[in-house]
Amino acid sequence: EHLGVPNEPPVDIQFQPSGYLFLASPQDADGLETAVKVQREEGVQVTLLSPTQLKEKFPWIDTEDVAVASYGTWGLITAHPHPSMSLGVLSCTGEVRGTGPVVRTHQTRPRPPRLMWRVSPQVYMQDSLEYQPVTCAIVVNAAGAWAGALLEAAGLPKALLQPPLPIQPRKRYIFSWHCHDGPGLSCPFLVDTSGAYCRREGIAGNYLGGMSPPEEEEPDPSDLSVDHDYFQEQIWPRLARRIPAFSSLRPGSSWAGYYDHNSFDRNGVVGPHPRLENLLVAAGFSGHGLQHGLAAGRAVAELVLKGRYETLDLSRLGWGRLVRGEPLVE
Repeated sequence: EHLGVPNEPPVDIQFQPSGYLFLASPQDADGLETAVKVQREEGVQVTLLSPTQLKEKFPWIDTEDVAVASYGTWGLITAHPHPSMSLGVLSCTGEVRGTGPVVRTHQTRPRPPRLMWRVSPQVYMQDSLEYQPVTCAIVVNAAGAWAGALLEAAGLPKALLQPPLPIQPRKRYIFSWHCHDGPGLSCPFLVDTSGAYCRREGIAGNYLGGMSPPEEEEPDPSDLSVDHDYFQEQIWPRLARRIPAFSSLRPGSSWAGYYDHNSFDRNGVVGPHPRLENLLVAAGFSGHGLQHGLAAGRAVAELVLKGRYETLDLSRLGWGRLVRGEPLVE
C-alpha cells in the first residue's frame, strides 16, 4: 500500500504478523500475569496460556519449567522511514559536537521565578571543517545510545547537568540460522524463560535471535565486533532446550548494534530538562524504543507545540525520578 503518503511508491516494511510470545518460569509467573492485566485494561489483545494450552497452540515448544505464557497479537508500529519529508519538512544531517553560549533566563511560571538556562547546538556538517551554529527555540536530544555522552560533550557547566543522564551504549549481538525442520510459519517472536529470544525470518526456514548478557558480562562497546562463541555457548543451548528442532541447525550471518541503555531503571527518559529550559530529551528506552517510538514522538511533539502533554501524560518518564532517585521499574 501507499500508506497514505502522496506520490510515494509502495514500501516493503518486512512485516512479520506473528505476535509476541513470552514464557515465564514459576518464580516469574506473578509478574507476567500482572503485566497482562495492565495490558488488558488498556485494550491490548493478549492471551494467557497454561503449559497445556501453550503446547496445543505451539506443539514444537518444550514446556518444561514454563508456568504461564502470554501471547500478544501483532501490531503495525511503523511503515514509512521518512513520511515527514513528503509533508514538506526540510532536513539536514550533521554532527552535534557542542553548544553555543549558555544563556540565562528567568522562568516566570510557575512562581516564584526560577533561574534557567538556554542552549543552542553547534552542528558540524559532513566534509566540512567548520561548524554551523543553529539558532532555535527548542532542542530535542533523541540521540539514543549517545544521548548521555552528547550532553557531557556539550561543554556545559557540570552543575547544569545534575543529575546526569544515565544513558550509555550497550552492545548486543544478533545471530541468524537456518533450520529445515524448525517451527515454521507459526513461530512468533519468542522470549524464553532464560532470556534468549528468537523469531522467524521470512518463509524459508530462517530464524534470528539473541540474548542480553548479565551486567557483569557486558561486552566492550567500543566496536561492533561479534563474539561468535556467544551463540554456540550461551544462546544455542538455551533455544535448543526450548525448541528441540533447533538441536540441528546451520549458523548463518551475525551482526552487532547498540541499545540506548538507561542504567538507572531501563526505561526511557522523556520530557524537559530540569535546568536547561529549551532542552527536551527522548532516549534511554533500553531496547523498547521501536515499540515506544510513536507514543514518545507524539508526546515530544505536543511539548514542542503546546508546552504540555495532551494525549498521554508521560510525566512519570521525566527527569523528576532521576532527581528524586526513584527508579521507575517495569
